Amino acid sequence: MIDTHTHLYSDEFSDDRHEMIERALHKGVSKFYLPAIDSTTHEKMLDLESQYPERMFAMMGLHPCSVQPESWENELKTVEKYLNERSFPAIGEIGIDLYWDKSTLDIQIKAFEKQIDWAIERDLPIVIHTRESFDEVFEVLERKKHPKLRGIFHCFSGNLEQAKHAVELGFLLGIGGVVTFKNGKIDQFLHEIPLDKIVLETDSPYLAPVPHRGKRNESSYLELVAGKLVDIYKVDFAEIDRITTENAESLFL
Repeated sequence: MIDTHTHLYSDEFSDDRHEMIERALHKGVSKFYLPAIDSTTHEKMLDLESQYPERMFAMMGLHPCSVQPESWENELKTVEKYLNERSFPAIGEIGIDLYWDKSTLDIQIKAFEKQIDWAIERDLPIVIHTRESFDEVFEVLERKKHPKLRGIFHCFSGNLEQAKHAVELGFLLGIGGVVTFKNGKIDQFLHEIPLDKIVLETDSPYLAPVPHRGKRNESSYLELVAGKLVDIYKVDFAEIDRITTENAESLFL
């Protein structure tokens, strides 16, 4: 299995990071993709990648919640500097978040568009953070349509119409712990989305799947997400593993 979105460098893992990674490896998670947040965590993320060069793969980008009036332009310069210095498998996580702060929408859109431009220029996928902002994100993606524009709607929690729209635009759906929640609702329609449009993720330390909901999430719980997809798609675990792994590997070339 591949955890396509996990913040393993987070301070929540400071006490047991390596043991937690070993648990995930033992459960069959072979690769971990690390989404960037901002300049306060880039070095921690890259340091963890260097410790597990065959397992950890850092992305680069500016998280929408870190798009702040006083710093976002300098943060983007930092992202661009990294992108020019080395290769990354994706630009992310980027996007629009209107849950925490609607006042920064204008600059969130500017930062999102600029990073999409870099992804197209470099032929890289993007990993999109969408929270209470599907309409705004789709508007940007429609405006920026390009044959090279592709990626993942991370932590997908929208409705069937939004899922279909994302797929039509050439994106995969990142499915994590939300699929196990009783009020998550995506389990009710996900079978209508082809399995070759799905990748697995945890978003650890956030959004732990049932029965760990409300506690710290970790990458070893990816098997619980995959197990829920077994129920939804009526195929065996090995098939979920194989198809979602192929989907991730095809995207993160």
